[in-house]
Amino acid sequence: MANLVITGILEKMTGKDKDYRYMATSDLLNELNKEGLKLDSDLEIKLSNIVLQQLDDAAGDVSGLAVKCLSPLVKKIHEAHVLEMTNKLCDKLLNGKEQHRDIASIALKTIVCEVPTTSAAQSILVSVTPKLIRGITGPGMNTEIKCVCLDILCDVLHTFGNLVASDHEVLLGALLPQLSFNHASVRKKTVSCIASLASSLSDDLLAKATVEVVRLLKNKGAKPEMARTNIQMIGALSRAVGYRFGTHLGDTIPVLINYCKSASENDEELREYSLQALESFLLRCPRDISSYCDEILDLNLEFLSYDPNFTDNMEEDTDDESHEEDEDDESANEYTDDEDVSWKVRRAAAKCLAALIMSRPEMLSKLYIEACPKLIDRFKEREENVKMDVFNTFIELLRQTRNVTKGQNEINESSPKWLLKQEVPKVVKSINRQLREKSVKTKVGAFSVLKELVVVLPDCLADHIGSLIPGIEKALCDKSSTSNLKIEALIFTRLVLASHSPPVFHPYIKAISGPVLSAVGERYYKVTAEALRVCGELVCVVRPNVEGCGFDFKPYVHPIYNVIMARLTNQDQDQEVKECAISCMGLVVSTFGDNLRAELTACLPVLVDRMGNEITRLTAVKAFAVIAASPLHLDLSCVLEHVIAELTAFLRKANRALRQATLGTLNTLIVAYGDKIGSAAYEVIIVELSTLISDSDLHMAALALELCSTLMADRKSTPNVGLTVRNKVLPQALTLVRSSLLQGQALLALQSFFAALVYSANTSFDDLLDSLLLTAKPSSKSGGGVAKQALFSIAQCVAVLCLAAGDQKCSSTVKMLTAMLKADSATNSGKQHLSLLCLGEIGRRKDLSSHAHIENIVIESFQSPFEEIKSAASYALGNIAVGNLSKYLPFILDQIDNQQKKQYLLLHSLKEVIVRQSVDKADFQDTSVEKILNLLFNHCESEEEGVRNVVAECLGKIALIKPAKLVPALKGRLTSPAAFTRATVVIAVKYSIVERPEKIDEIIYPEISSFLMLIKDQDRHVRRAAVLALSTAAHNKPNLVKGLLPELLPLLYDQTMIKKELIRTVDLGPFKHTVDDGLELRKAAFECVDTLLDGCLHQMNPSSFIIPYLRSGLDDHYDVKMPCHLILSKLADKCPSAVLAVLDSLVDPLQKTINFRPKQDAVKQEVDRNEDMIRSALRAIASLNRISGGDCSHKFKNLMSEISKSPTLWEKFCSIRNE
Repeated sequence: MANLVITGILEKMTGKDKDYRYMATSDLLNELNKEGLKLDSDLEIKLSNIVLQQLDDAAGDVSGLAVKCLSPLVKKIHEAHVLEMTNKLCDKLLNGKEQHRDIASIALKTIVCEVPTTSAAQSILVSVTPKLIRGITGPGMNTEIKCVCLDILCDVLHTFGNLVASDHEVLLGALLPQLSFNHASVRKKTVSCIASLASSLSDDLLAKATVEVVRLLKNKGAKPEMARTNIQMIGALSRAVGYRFGTHLGDTIPVLINYCKSASENDEELREYSLQALESFLLRCPRDISSYCDEILDLNLEFLSYDPNFTDNMEEDTDDESHEEDEDDESANEYTDDEDVSWKVRRAAAKCLAALIMSRPEMLSKLYIEACPKLIDRFKEREENVKMDVFNTFIELLRQTRNVTKGQNEINESSPKWLLKQEVPKVVKSINRQLREKSVKTKVGAFSVLKELVVVLPDCLADHIGSLIPGIEKALCDKSSTSNLKIEALIFTRLVLASHSPPVFHPYIKAISGPVLSAVGERYYKVTAEALRVCGELVCVVRPNVEGCGFDFKPYVHPIYNVIMARLTNQDQDQEVKECAISCMGLVVSTFGDNLRAELTACLPVLVDRMGNEITRLTAVKAFAVIAASPLHLDLSCVLEHVIAELTAFLRKANRALRQATLGTLNTLIVAYGDKIGSAAYEVIIVELSTLISDSDLHMAALALELCSTLMADRKSTPNVGLTVRNKVLPQALTLVRSSLLQGQALLALQSFFAALVYSANTSFDDLLDSLLLTAKPSSKSGGGVAKQALFSIAQCVAVLCLAAGDQKCSSTVKMLTAMLKADSATNSGKQHLSLLCLGEIGRRKDLSSHAHIENIVIESFQSPFEEIKSAASYALGNIAVGNLSKYLPFILDQIDNQQKKQYLLLHSLKEVIVRQSVDKADFQDTSVEKILNLLFNHCESEEEGVRNVVAECLGKIALIKPAKLVPALKGRLTSPAAFTRATVVIAVKYSIVERPEKIDEIIYPEISSFLMLIKDQDRHVRRAAVLALSTAAHNKPNLVKGLLPELLPLLYDQTMIKKELIRTVDLGPFKHTVDDGLELRKAAFECVDTLLDGCLHQMNPSSFIIPYLRSGLDDHYDVKMPCHLILSKLADKCPSAVLAVLDSLVDPLQKTINFRPKQDAVKQEVDRNEDMIRSALRAIASLNRISGGDCSHKFKNLMSEISKSPTLWEKFCSIRNE
């Protein structure tokens, strides 16, 4: 049927009337685009002939449609017919009439792009490539034919470069001579063509091409335009092949720098192309360019201000305010020259400098000293586009500073932040001048710089607020300002208000508030929303605290209120504006409420109304939390009942964020206004609450329990409230306490809940205690016991409960627990386990020395046959000792000396004591410290790793209490001949480096290098200990190790390599087993690098780490690959250029990992591990995919297409990408 229709169309296509032909061709296009169209072979021939014929149609719109027909036609006809068509088109191109040449070239390009199969592409290439080469190199071919052939060849190579590998040499031979052709258009197209070819060339041919181009460049007699082409060629090659160009930098960079310096004065393009090529090298070959960076930096700084036709005295730097009046006259006689293109050089230098900043975090301090002043000076650039690039380069410098100094608070004189702080006055002075310019684009750029500056150095503008105000005012009030400029100015104002202390702004409130309040009335919603956010900050600045701060805020209260109220009551506006108005009104009421008593009755009901609207209810709930927490204790009686009812209903909603906000708001309201709320409302809230207490959402459970405790603690609570809690909440709490997931905030909330329950009138302590202890019994449903973690939770709740109930109850509970312990120890291990943990928790909080011989009763359990009972007993003994050190510590030390068999358990008890003391900042007597140290150092060489670890932790925690004594003692043992002692001492240092500031910090600072340098010890245990210590230091106190990194990093990187001497084979009789003793060390080393990337990025040179070290880790054991994938993702995020530069060589190990399949008989654990491994690799690939413009690495593109073709991999990849 379809074939009949097409035959009819073909007859019309040859008609004389042009309109007929057009309509027929259009019909044909529609038919060809239909799914499932099948053609017979006669029709295929007819069709291909007639479409070719239509290409030459005199009517342009008919031939245009014929080209469109080619795209579906190529997919529907046989290979041989496609080949025939391409041959005819090539013939037309090379030998046909001039007017048909363009359409033939477009047709050929269409066919090349649309070829459906690789085999068809292969046969077309075999036939087309020689013809195109002939068109390019044939004698007597005119320029136009050459250009067209180069154009098509460029497309062919871009799409199918890999398929013509056998012709690469021939192609290169044909193309390179064209770089010296007289016509610029031929040279330009040749550059694109060779670049398309380069990405699939082998290294040898790439080298051949580069050598040839460099030879042409070094030719002194060459014309300037030839040199320009060759420099463009080098840049294009580098962009096409990425890091593979690195080996040729030694030949090219000196030549380029030389051209920049020695080119004639009017040859600006040559300089521009050289700088663009250098920019490409910086981004794509970071490892090989290291040695040239300083030279390139000097070159960029020289050309950043390159302006040979213009001297500085043409524009005198005036910085007075009279500047504004004569602005109009000035712009009339400003210097202009249409032929002056030196701005291109300045723009290229700015971009090249930006590439240097992005790719070399380790040069940051040097860049501040050398480049920063120059960049600030160039803010006065007269060409607007270049000025934007200068701004962007400066913003890159600020962003890199933020990246590198993330998480570091200290500022010393060599740190980038300190150096930036010194430049702030200059930046502000220069930016202020830009804010007085007429151009909107310039002002937007200037605000972008200020914004980034405030983000990097939050309090740096305190002394400059006054000078910036006029710029903000002008941006917001000037008639010529665009919404974009207003938004930028408002965002900057908000950031400044939020990051500086309020008194700084008080002299300028009048000047700021006027323009901001008028911006709230703007028509464009984005400006309004941003202005409302600024108002929110302004409210907090105008009245930072209720007591008063010497600033009269009253004149501003009503203007701010009126503007926001107008927005709040207006219904027909954007959601963003509605939300900002609600949040802002919440702040206004909570800050100025005592001055708005009359207005509250008008505005609070509006806020309640917004709670009833699904779109705005979450924001309104949060606003009421702010109002309820106000120190002004406002009168909310007009809406309180309604609000409580609404909030209670929200606890049933599915929206998690809404439930969470509601719990917080209810808690705040009940604390502040409990006496105004009836107990009937309390009971309803408690019933709703009880459904939220479960381990499926611990954060929600914690909030619900906190609210419950608040309700019970309220003095007005009636017995009914307690009863409701007991019936509804207590069963949920007792279920929650059994959960092995319970920890953190939820556990603390649960403890306070039990304490509050004892205090509430009608719940007996004994019932509560019994029900708590009963939760530890194995449940009949699940059959299994309670998780170990749950026993700890239960014990902590029991201890809190006892303390809340008073001394008498506490004492009777302890007696009951000890009685349980004395009962037959072998039968019921669950009861014993819990009793010991409870005694420990109570003993830690209360002195139990009044109970005679309790320590002996506990130590009896050390004889138990069950491991967990022994461990619980050692935990209990340590914690009981914390309650009364003078009595129990000597007992523990004495036992350690005398009881060889129980040593490990007793050391754990000692560890409990020391850890608690170091946290509570308590002090030990010197005599006990002496005793403890002698004892610990005696156990340093123990054969058991468990004992050594406990000893190390004890030493580390004592070091926090007595650093002056411990650090020298530890250092003295670094030279011990016993490897275990050296390792234990280094691990002790690891335990002493904690996140919070401690007095040990200044004592260990000068000594830390002697501990960490053991990373080159002979013994692998010691090396691993040093790596772990470095990792902890880098995470908790990066400043301790920053100065040592240049020396430590090469040693650390060396630990990541597989060492043959650490791999041994164990003969197990029937089979041999390979053991890799270096695995743990390699894993620790990579994890350490991962930590260092967070805090010390600017001291690491990522390029030298990625190859060979990370590359080797990606191909290592499962345990090593996982941290390597994380590192790769982090590097892709922080130093994309270093990763892109070597992307090709990272593809193979990743590909191997995602394609690995476990053996048929693999156990479930191995299969699961492999699944995790694949997901981890895909996570790294997703990070790479985000940063790779993808074009530079064919290998990576192929990897992505392989993933997209495998349904299972693609599904995993998509779910990871959406995480």
